Amino acid sequence: MQQVELDTHSKALKINLDPRWYGTLAEIGAGQEVVRWFFRVGAAAGTVAKSISAYDMIVSDAIYGSGDRYVSRSRLQAMLDREFQLNVERLSDKRGDHTAFFAFADTVVARSFKGGNECHGWMGIKFQSRPRDEPSQILIHVRMLDAEASLQQEALGVVGVNLLYGAFFLHHEPELLVESLLDKLTTGRIEIDVIEFKGIEFRSVDNRLISLKLVQLGLSGAAMFGADGEVLQPSEILYKKAVLVERGSFRPPTHVNFDMLECALEKFKADPAVEGKEVLPIFELTMRNLLAGGDQIDRRDFLARADLLAACGMTVLISDYFEYYRLAAYLAWRTKERIGIVMGAPSLIELFEEKYYTQLPGGILESFGRLFKNNLKLYVYPLANPTSGGLTTIDNLPVATELKKLYGYLADRGSFVGLDNFKPEYLSIFSRDVLKKIASGDEAWKDMVPAGVSDLICKRRFFGYKG
Repeated sequence: MQQVELDTHSKALKINLDPRWYGTLAEIGAGQEVVRWFFRVGAAAGTVAKSISAYDMIVSDAIYGSGDRYVSRSRLQAMLDREFQLNVERLSDKRGDHTAFFAFADTVVARSFKGGNECHGWMGIKFQSRPRDEPSQILIHVRMLDAEASLQQEALGVVGVNLLYGAFFLHHEPELLVESLLDKLTTGRIEIDVIEFKGIEFRSVDNRLISLKLVQLGLSGAAMFGADGEVLQPSEILYKKAVLVERGSFRPPTHVNFDMLECALEKFKADPAVEGKEVLPIFELTMRNLLAGGDQIDRRDFLARADLLAACGMTVLISDYFEYYRLAAYLAWRTKERIGIVMGAPSLIELFEEKYYTQLPGGILESFGRLFKNNLKLYVYPLANPTSGGLTTIDNLPVATELKKLYGYLADRGSFVGLDNFKPEYLSIFSRDVLKKIASGDEAWKDMVPAGVSDLICKRRFFGYKG
């Protein structure tokens, strides 16, 4: 049965009229935008035990403990833990047998009077789904995209009500909960680039799949998670770091994938603009790559790739930025340090195909202007010709005649860095050949991937491995 979409007023009123949940709403920054809805629609006494706002940093520290950053995951967690615990301590004896307690919190910075600041925040809810139950929790990170502070505050209030409603009435369907977060809003007003489920109600939820869902729905252009599977907030992780990204299918990750990254890292770190800076290497999967087999993403296949990359200690970015210039813009918005992209010679050849830029008024020239405007460099791994044994490199790359001068200009300005420090024995390795050997039972595939990858494929029987 199709879910009926309620407006924000109806959601807030439904929560107020439901006697099961009772708790606190604590908000720092951007006004009391969420709790305002519950007071506005009436019957708030049935839901709101306390509303609190601690704008002053000293006051906030006195309540939740000191911290370096007030708009952060750690500050949000401190708020949720403190307010939830107070509710349990103060109210359990009187109403704990028939009431499920909750604490909602947000810490947000909206557009300032002068403007120019990043408008974002953390928001979350810690709640019992039934009386005396262990708590569950949902955290999200939002970016407000409206140009005016009043509109940002309005959008924030709507998202907060949606989150509360989802936690109370949709927690048994996490993906439907995610879809509902922008009810009565658009992705042009709010971006959600992190969502994390924890606790007893979400013990079977894989947050990597939820991150993937964010990108699928267009709630965010990208999502990131670490080697331990933890969902990461991209702006926080990329901030003040030099970034080196390798795009691939990683199905499965092979020796050549890691040789490409290691060769590029050696060259990247030698760049005077990178020396002494913290460097973050990332493996990136695009939505187009994940959808290569059809209209639907194979979740088991995605998790297999994610597990294998995690086993290799990699940070993973899932993006909806098939065009490299869009990926570059996404990264450049989050770090002012040098950015490098690792690719094979075939990808560089494809980069010069004009059919990919017909949607841009300036065509391929506009795309390259966007891609290279911040001195971004492409680190290019050679391609071996299986017949002749010759190599395709940045020095002999086949380019359409009308684009050769453009290629020459970019090459002369140092936009391409040839990776001549490669391991020759890895040039003949391709993921597609590994998959064929796995399917056919040819054990030679194990020599084509790192030991940790082969062990995990065998242990979990990824990609149809039969043993």
